[in-house]
Amino acid sequence: MVRLSKLLFNFAEKVPKVTFHNGQTCPVLGFGTWQAKKNVVGEAVKEAITAGYRHIDCALIYRNETEVGEAIKAKIEDGTVKREDLYIVSKLWNTMHRPDLVEPALKTSLTNLCLDYLDLYLIHWPFAFKEDGDLFPIDNNRKLALSNADYVDTWKEMEKLNRKGLTKSIGVSNFNWKQLERLNRVSAVKPVTNQIEIHPYLPQTRLVEFCKSYKMVVTAYSPLGAPARPGVKPSDPVIMDDPIIKGIAQKHNKSAPQVLIRYGIQRGCIVLVKSVTKERIAHNIDVWDFQISDEDMEVLNSLDCNYRTMPFIDAIGHKDYPFREEW
Repeated sequence: MVRLSKLLFNFAEKVPKVTFHNGQTCPVLGFGTWQAKKNVVGEAVKEAITAGYRHIDCALIYRNETEVGEAIKAKIEDGTVKREDLYIVSKLWNTMHRPDLVEPALKTSLTNLCLDYLDLYLIHWPFAFKEDGDLFPIDNNRKLALSNADYVDTWKEMEKLNRKGLTKSIGVSNFNWKQLERLNRVSAVKPVTNQIEIHPYLPQTRLVEFCKSYKMVVTAYSPLGAPARPGVKPSDPVIMDDPIIKGIAQKHNKSAPQVLIRYGIQRGCIVLVKSVTKERIAHNIDVWDFQISDEDMEVLNSLDCNYRTMPFIDAIGHKDYPFREEW
């Protein structure tokens, strides 16, 4: 048991960190909490921290921040980690884009997570929903009730949160290149990251390069293709079953998920992985003893078929819906 604990601790030491343009550092492998049910997410977070994950990705809309916060607190209190060892991320939900709602939303997440500050706070989506009601508000036509709140005005409030020390860094998620360009043009504090869907079926090469040109690090979510996502159909492709990906995995005596995680990391992305199973949690962090060749990276990039698992089509009527653009 002592040997196992030492091994797991060594994974924490092996995970590299990326330095953002503001000087803050972030582990390149993060543990995601999306879709993790309240009754299992706490134990999963504890297992992740024990296994060496130090970057925990959360969001108010995941509806499990309280349980995540209790798990983080427990691992700090038992001496596994200190608060400063952890990199904790949360996100501003779409019903809270209105400027007067931004700081209260962050403070709600801080309370949920038992924290005094966040390491990173993101605008979850560029589009806004109707405020002061349900998190998924419905209009009289039984469609999402949208708001005209402008993400630029929201961002100005995010900058204030950063200046107050409530979050060390600020960024965005699911923004396209035009939205990023507009935001960078008017912002005093530049976003450190754009969190977007990335895997070989959707490598988003042009958007990744665009982000790099603005010194933004890309954070890759759903690197395994989110096989258990809501609304998945039996006919939908399963990225982890792709024979090319399996073949590359076999070369290295690794699994397809490990190759997909490594793919994102070697592209310079921060990669988020999620599981609630102890064995898979440990398996997903064990990606530091092999390197995908340049040739195989090109092969993986060639699998691009613009397959987006998270299109959020219910919001397609919003003026700020990001996926109408090619990138």
